[in-house]
Amino acid sequence: MNKTLALALALAAAPFAAPAAELSYTFVEGGYNKLHADVADESAEADGAYLKGSFDISGGLNAIASIKRAGDSYRVDGFHYEDRVTQSEIGLGYHQSLSDRVDFVAELAWVRIDLDSKEDGVTWLDEEGTGGRGAIGLRGQFNDRFEGEIKANYYDGNDFDGGTWTGTVGAQYKFNPTWGVAAEIEHGELIDTLDTTRYTVGVRASF
Repeated sequence: MNKTLALALALAAAPFAAPAAELSYTFVEGGYNKLHADVADESAEADGAYLKGSFDISGGLNAIASIKRAGDSYRVDGFHYEDRVTQSEIGLGYHQSLSDRVDFVAELAWVRIDLDSKEDGVTWLDEEGTGGRGAIGLRGQFNDRFEGEIKANYYDGNDFDGGTWTGTVGAQYKFNPTWGVAAEIEHGELIDTLDTTRYTVGVRASF
């Protein structure tokens, strides 16, 4: 085997032989946010934006924060209505390596949800609810470019009477160690007892 062929084979095998890069718990992410809720026999949708971030502290702990906002406007009998939902979170996360590619993750956060509606520019509904969110799940890397996450979330406390469960599935495609495209779906009773699904798609910068 000549040196040129040996070098070509070595380069071709490099992506498969190289270990996966470590999962980053320090990042900033933002993008498009869509909220879909089933109300009685109808459904309602709202669009907006979101921003979230994480900072790796030490010892498997990381600080987390996010704000997600979605709104909709429509006309009924000549009146113009605007509805808006804002969800804010701040808390702590924990991660523990289970293997070279998989981490166990847990989160505990304070949550605030604001609902407001306007009729012809005049606010007629302005409500807020606060409580807590606990989550456990797995985050892992399929390869150096693609990673995924799955979590079970439980909302309870203060204004979240009775407690509700949601499920989250997320993924990220990384162009390089810093930049990637991330997407996430959370489904469950996010607002009162309404069957709700939230979709987010955005850009993530990891550090």
